[in-house]
Amino acid sequence: MYAVIKTGGKQHKVQPGDVIEVELMHGIGETVTFHPLLVVDDDGTTHFGKEAAKAVVTAKPVGEQKGDKVKIFKYKNKTGYARKAGHRQLLTLLEISTVSLGATAKPAAKKPAKAEAPEVPADAPADAPADAPADAPADAPADAEASE
Repeated sequence: MYAVIKTGGKQHKVQPGDVIEVELMHGIGETVTFHPLLVVDDDGTTHFGKEAAKAVVTAKPVGEQKGDKVKIFKYKNKTGYARKAGHRQLLTLLEISTVSLGATAKPAAKKPAKAEAPEVPADAPADAPADAPADAPADAPADAEASE
Protein backbone atom coordinates (compact mmCIF):
# COMPACT_ATOMS: atom_id res chain seq x y z
CA MET A 1 0.00 0.00 0.00
CA TYR A 2 1.33 3.44 -0.87
CA ALA A 3 0.07 7.01 -0.68
CA VAL A 4 0.93 10.39 -2.16
CA ILE A 5 1.24 13.09 0.49
CA LYS A 6 1.83 16.81 0.17
CA THR A 7 4.20 18.61 2.54
CA GLY A 8 6.42 21.65 2.20
CA GLY A 9 5.00 22.44 -1.24
CA LYS A 10 6.18 19.08 -2.60
CA GLN A 11 4.48 15.74 -3.19
CA HIS A 12 6.00 12.49 -1.94
CA LYS A 13 5.04 8.92 -2.79
CA VAL A 14 5.43 6.98 0.49
CA GLN A 15 4.86 3.51 1.88
CA PRO A 16 5.49 2.07 5.34
CA GLY A 17 9.20 1.88 6.17
CA ASP A 18 10.29 4.74 3.87
CA VAL A 19 12.47 7.56 5.20
CA ILE A 20 11.77 10.86 3.47
CA GLU A 21 13.34 14.32 3.67
CA VAL A 22 10.89 17.19 4.08
CA GLU A 23 11.45 20.87 4.80
CA LEU A 24 12.21 21.68 8.42
CA MET A 25 9.22 21.11 10.71
CA HIS A 26 9.42 23.09 13.96
CA GLY A 27 7.96 21.77 17.20
CA ILE A 28 6.89 18.32 16.07
CA GLY A 29 6.12 15.65 18.65
CA GLU A 30 6.46 11.88 18.68
CA THR A 31 4.36 11.35 15.55
CA VAL A 32 3.26 13.37 12.56
CA THR A 33 0.02 12.67 10.68
CA PHE A 34 -0.69 13.67 7.10
CA HIS A 35 -4.37 14.13 6.30
CA PRO A 36 -6.01 14.41 3.73
CA LEU A 37 -4.01 12.57 1.12
CA LEU A 38 -3.94 13.02 -2.62
CA VAL A 39 -3.95 9.36 -3.72
CA VAL A 40 -3.97 6.02 -1.88
CA ASP A 41 -3.31 2.68 -3.58
CA ASP A 42 -4.54 -0.39 -1.68
CA ASP A 43 -3.37 -3.60 -3.36
CA GLY A 44 -4.02 -2.38 -6.90
CA THR A 45 -7.17 -0.39 -6.07
CA THR A 46 -6.58 3.33 -6.40
CA HIS A 47 -8.55 5.67 -4.13
CA PHE A 48 -8.72 9.44 -4.63
CA GLY A 49 -11.01 12.34 -3.82
CA LYS A 50 -13.59 11.57 -1.12
CA GLU A 51 -12.36 8.00 -0.75
CA ALA A 52 -8.80 9.17 0.02
CA ALA A 53 -10.03 11.89 2.39
CA LYS A 54 -10.46 9.28 5.14
CA ALA A 55 -6.92 7.92 4.75
CA VAL A 56 -4.15 8.83 7.18
CA VAL A 57 -0.35 8.51 6.98
CA THR A 58 1.56 8.53 10.26
CA ALA A 59 5.29 9.12 10.52
CA LYS A 60 7.83 9.55 13.29
CA PRO A 61 10.70 12.05 13.13
CA VAL A 62 14.12 10.44 12.86
CA GLY A 63 16.30 13.57 12.89
CA GLU A 64 17.29 16.80 11.19
CA GLN A 65 20.02 17.56 8.69
CA LYS A 66 21.12 20.06 6.09
CA GLY A 67 20.51 19.42 2.42
CA ASP A 68 23.01 19.66 -0.43
CA LYS A 69 24.65 22.99 -1.08
CA VAL A 70 23.14 25.11 -3.81
CA LYS A 71 25.60 27.53 -5.42
CA ILE A 72 24.33 30.87 -6.63
CA PHE A 73 26.53 32.84 -8.99
CA LYS A 74 25.36 36.16 -10.43
CA TYR A 75 27.43 37.63 -13.24
CA LYS A 76 27.04 40.53 -15.66
CA ASN A 77 29.35 40.76 -18.60
CA LYS A 78 31.69 43.74 -19.17
CA THR A 79 30.81 45.45 -15.88
CA GLY A 80 32.93 43.59 -13.35
CA TYR A 81 29.79 42.48 -11.49
CA ALA A 82 30.04 39.03 -9.96
CA ARG A 83 28.40 37.72 -6.79
CA LYS A 84 28.79 34.29 -5.30
CA ALA A 85 26.54 32.82 -2.58
CA GLY A 86 25.36 29.47 -1.34
CA HIS A 87 22.44 27.94 0.49
CA ARG A 88 21.79 24.72 2.43
CA GLN A 89 18.16 23.92 3.20
CA LEU A 90 17.35 22.54 6.67
CA LEU A 91 15.52 19.21 6.41
CA THR A 92 13.60 16.92 8.75
CA LEU A 93 13.88 13.15 8.27
CA LEU A 94 10.60 11.27 8.71
CA GLU A 95 10.14 7.50 8.83
CA ILE A 96 6.72 6.45 7.57
CA SER A 97 5.04 4.17 10.13
CA THR A 98 1.63 3.39 8.67
CA VAL A 99 -0.54 4.11 5.69
CA SER A 100 -4.15 3.36 6.58
CA LEU A 101 -7.22 3.82 4.46
CA GLY A 102 -9.47 4.41 7.47
CA ALA A 103 -13.04 3.17 7.76
CA THR A 104 -13.85 1.77 4.33
CA ALA A 105 -17.26 0.38 5.31
CA LYS A 106 -19.99 2.76 4.27
CA PRO A 107 -22.76 3.34 6.83
CA ALA A 108 -26.23 2.23 5.76
CA ALA A 109 -28.20 5.07 4.25
CA LYS A 110 -31.10 6.09 6.46
CA LYS A 111 -34.46 6.19 4.77
CA PRO A 112 -36.43 9.39 5.40
CA ALA A 113 -39.37 9.00 7.77
CA LYS A 114 -42.67 8.80 5.95
CA ALA A 115 -44.96 11.75 6.52
CA GLU A 116 -47.99 10.54 8.43
CA ALA A 117 -51.28 11.06 6.62
CA PRO A 118 -53.90 13.05 8.57
CA GLU A 119 -56.55 10.82 10.12
CA VAL A 120 -59.92 10.84 8.40
CA PRO A 121 -63.04 9.87 10.39
CA ALA A 122 -64.64 6.59 9.32
CA ASP A 123 -68.06 8.18 8.58
CA ALA A 124 -66.58 10.83 6.22
CA PRO A 125 -67.05 10.25 2.48
CA ALA A 126 -63.97 8.96 0.66
CA ASP A 127 -63.79 11.90 -1.76
CA ALA A 128 -64.08 14.57 0.96
CA PRO A 129 -60.95 16.50 1.87
CA ALA A 130 -59.37 15.54 5.18
CA ASP A 131 -59.71 19.01 6.69
CA ALA A 132 -63.42 19.36 5.87
CA PRO A 133 -65.88 18.73 8.72
CA ALA A 134 -67.27 15.20 8.69
CA ASP A 135 -70.96 16.27 8.98
CA ALA A 136 -70.81 18.76 6.05
CA PRO A 137 -71.66 17.39 2.61
CA ALA A 138 -68.64 17.09 0.34
CA ASP A 139 -70.22 19.01 -2.56
CA ALA A 140 -71.51 21.99 -0.55
CA PRO A 141 -69.06 24.77 0.21
CA ALA A 142 -68.50 25.61 3.87
CA ASP A 143 -69.62 29.25 3.29
CA ALA A 144 -73.10 28.16 2.17
CA GLU A 145 -74.00 26.83 5.65
CA ALA A 146 -72.94 30.06 7.31
CA SER A 147 -75.08 32.22 4.97
CA GLU A 148 -78.32 30.22 5.56
